[in-house]
Amino acid sequence: MDGFRAEWSSAELTFYKRHLEARILPFWNRAIDSVYGGVFTCFSNSGERRISTDKFTWSQGRFLWLWSRLASCCSRGLVGGDAEEYKAIAAKTFGFIDRHAFLPDGSCSFLLTREGKHKEAIPGLGYDISFYADCFVILGYTEFARVTRDADVLEKALALYRHVEGRLQSGSVRSEPYPIPPGYEAHGFSMIMLNVSQELADALEEIGDARHAVIRGRSLQFMDDILERFCGANDLVMELIPSDDKVPSASDSLLARHVNPGHTLECMWFVLTAAKKLQREDIIARATTVTAKAMEIGWDREYGGLFRYVDREGGAPKGSLTEGDRRFEKLVAETWDMKLWWPHSEALYTTLLCHRVTGDSAFLDLYSRLKDYTFRTFPHPDPSVGEWVQIRDRKGNPVDAVVALPVKDPYHIMRNLLLLIEVLNE
Repeated sequence: MDGFRAEWSSAELTFYKRHLEARILPFWNRAIDSVYGGVFTCFSNSGERRISTDKFTWSQGRFLWLWSRLASCCSRGLVGGDAEEYKAIAAKTFGFIDRHAFLPDGSCSFLLTREGKHKEAIPGLGYDISFYADCFVILGYTEFARVTRDADVLEKALALYRHVEGRLQSGSVRSEPYPIPPGYEAHGFSMIMLNVSQELADALEEIGDARHAVIRGRSLQFMDDILERFCGANDLVMELIPSDDKVPSASDSLLARHVNPGHTLECMWFVLTAAKKLQREDIIARATTVTAKAMEIGWDREYGGLFRYVDREGGAPKGSLTEGDRRFEKLVAETWDMKLWWPHSEALYTTLLCHRVTGDSAFLDLYSRLKDYTFRTFPHPDPSVGEWVQIRDRKGNPVDAVVALPVKDPYHIMRNLLLLIEVLNE
């Protein structure tokens, strides 16, 4: 049996390395801006046409994380390539972000021109419209600091982290492209902060910085917030919960009823990572139960794949509508049955991690079903183009549409390929 497992893991490892090196990296190597730094991400869904040279800070921070992690993986012999070349590109990206992304108050501009000038993504709303951009800059800086052992960069990541926390505590953050309606709190806030906190704590601990303990404590608080407030007795993570009694019939609203299976699955590997480090078997058990529930309620039994959104009782989201800005409700109601790239890449890693942590073969079955659907649905049929056709309709046909941002972002695919390679190599 051990021989079979080793053979299976080796085959999976080979598959993911080949897919990364032959289908994903060539596309993004062509997209690097060798003049100003960073990467172009505004492409059509098929990847065959670049539609803008604008740079979303969100994506630049993610790209910095990816190229830094690629350098680390190359130096460890996990993937092929030149670690120093990846570091050099990461360094140029870091320089671009550090020179151009920051506003006078210390927050990050959501959108930049190719050259690095601040630009309004939504005319009239200003530059600082999403704290998620700041969070991805923190993640990028943290991983770059880890691979280069640059304490000054890590100090900058820590300063931006504290700035974000202050804004969260004051309630002054915005969250485009997912504006949170008044009277609700979003699971995504604690989720991104859990990820940011645990990576920053890991980096500080690696260099022996005692401040890691405080940041680790904050990551546990965010994890507890997710499991205690957003995850109910039905083991479903609710994306939005009422924050006060000013929202009439909030528990029956579409916003309060809808579930995002992909977000849940991504969040659970954050939780599992924290629980493993702390050897918290109780949290591991809860996270794996929530993972199984998300796969059950989110899976399309007719066409396969994960729905973008579902009702807490399954199927199309339903419930009463709110007054005022209904962009979030419209997004949920109109795109619920789309099949997007990122939930599937996240779910692959989460289900395999659940299997590795628990040994439960049910998670291996879920992983296998996901892998079959994902790799017959999303990779571009033309190897010379590469990457994935990231947005599909319910039946799996490509859709030329904008989801969240008008970008083709490498983060979810490549991050999870690297994480899968790492866990299969353990």
